[in-house]
Amino acid sequence: MGQIALIAKDRGERPLVDSFWRSLHYFNIYRLVVAGLFFLSTLLENQSQPFGIQNLAIAIWVSRLYLAAAIGFYLGLPHWRRRFNLLLTVEVVVDILALTLLMYASGGARSGFSYMMLVVLAGAGLVGQGRLTLFYAAIASMSVLLEQGYRMLTENADLADFTFNGIICIGFFGTAISAHLLSKRVVANEELARRRGAELAEQININEQVIRDMQDGVLVVDGQGRVRQHNPRAEYLCAAQVPAEPLLADFSTELAERYDAWRRAGSARIEVLHHSLQDGGRRTLRVRFLPAAAGDNCLLYLEDMERLQAQAQQFKLAALGRLTANMAHEIRNPLSAISHASELLAEKADPDAHARLVRIIGDNTQRLNRLVTDVLELGRRDRVNSEDIALLPFLAAFVDETAVIDARAREIIQLDMSGDVKIRFDRGHLSRVLGNLIGNALRYCTGAPNGIRIRVAAGDGGRIVLLVGDDGPGIAAEFGAQVFEPFFTTRSSGTGLGLYIARELCEANGAALELLGDVAGACFRIVAKGAELDG
Repeated sequence: MGQIALIAKDRGERPLVDSFWRSLHYFNIYRLVVAGLFFLSTLLENQSQPFGIQNLAIAIWVSRLYLAAAIGFYLGLPHWRRRFNLLLTVEVVVDILALTLLMYASGGARSGFSYMMLVVLAGAGLVGQGRLTLFYAAIASMSVLLEQGYRMLTENADLADFTFNGIICIGFFGTAISAHLLSKRVVANEELARRRGAELAEQININEQVIRDMQDGVLVVDGQGRVRQHNPRAEYLCAAQVPAEPLLADFSTELAERYDAWRRAGSARIEVLHHSLQDGGRRTLRVRFLPAAAGDNCLLYLEDMERLQAQAQQFKLAALGRLTANMAHEIRNPLSAISHASELLAEKADPDAHARLVRIIGDNTQRLNRLVTDVLELGRRDRVNSEDIALLPFLAAFVDETAVIDARAREIIQLDMSGDVKIRFDRGHLSRVLGNLIGNALRYCTGAPNGIRIRVAAGDGGRIVLLVGDDGPGIAAEFGAQVFEPFFTTRSSGTGLGLYIARELCEANGAALELLGDVAGACFRIVAKGAELDG
């Protein structure tokens, strides 16, 4: 009941919904009650009642036949599950005919039976479909007008009654149209509710399947600590055999104790919990608590720390494998050059050739040393000693140190900042990051005054933004997504680890390093923790 069903088709009309048959059932109950009241009224010997006042015999016979028809419609409906429109039309015509005859036997339209037709038309409009409601209104109007016309011919009735009956007929059509429009809206809303219900049920099934197959435990807990929903993974992680309607304490007493404190705090949080197992062991769980938004239920995610640590170890091993393979490839070339130069050095006696071969050996040895130094730098990313660094004196000292190596630095590098800005960073890591960026800028800039610019600005949320840019040719668009990959370089003598290490060191300090596009030259941006500008 209440669902779309292809239960009948009447002469090619659209499929009917089962709710129409249910409504017709209630309509038959109404007819049965009304017909029974009419029949009982004819049995009362009360001369003051208007029922059958003009012709009691007709009223008695019509009320009997009407009651018999109502009983037949009520009992026969379960066996008539075809041609809905035909059955409804027969019932409405019987109603109109019976009410018209009773109206004639009771003295005309002013007896009140015409108003009963309004109820019949309203019920038919709500129960039925299509434009048949207008047909029913037309039949009712014709019946009332014919009854009044016959009364005029046989009894010289008042002509003013035609006006009264005409107004009632207008009411027939208005009632039929209104009921029909309301029926369409009800059917549309019912169909929409059915579709939404089906979609919701499907979504619930999908959600349950997803939750059931999750690697993390999921618990939905109400304010009284009752677990409304959980997945098998939660039982496994807590090593618990829970009843049909479990409490949170059935999963973990430690979790139940912490749940009350989390709920009172009313904010999302992540904590590590040491859960005691039934066999005496302990399991470390990371619990993510999400408080209730509008309802009373809270959400708990349980993650196995051992599994997370194993995954992290696998990622580290995979990264180490890629790093080792790349290092082997990078080391092979300079070692081959050193080996070949050594062989030639043993064979050649020419002093000029000796000097050139020694230079080759020295260059490749330095290249290997830089590679080893860069790899060792990767191991230091986890050792962070963050401190508040005043950028103005730090950058000034950095430019002075750079000028010792490259005398052009004082003229080329321009500092653009105002006030005393402090940044939260490891001092050694910041020097390494800026050293890499400024080194690349000095290598590729035009060498003009102020060709390299370091600009400091305030970002959102108390962040500090450092922009390091140069006036060189910039980085080709096709290489923009690769510059931070390890061992990617466009220089034959480069290791390809500089920008990769710079980004790793920034992330270790809670900062971000990125390459800006659509700007002249190459421009890198560092967004780090800090305070807003003072000046």
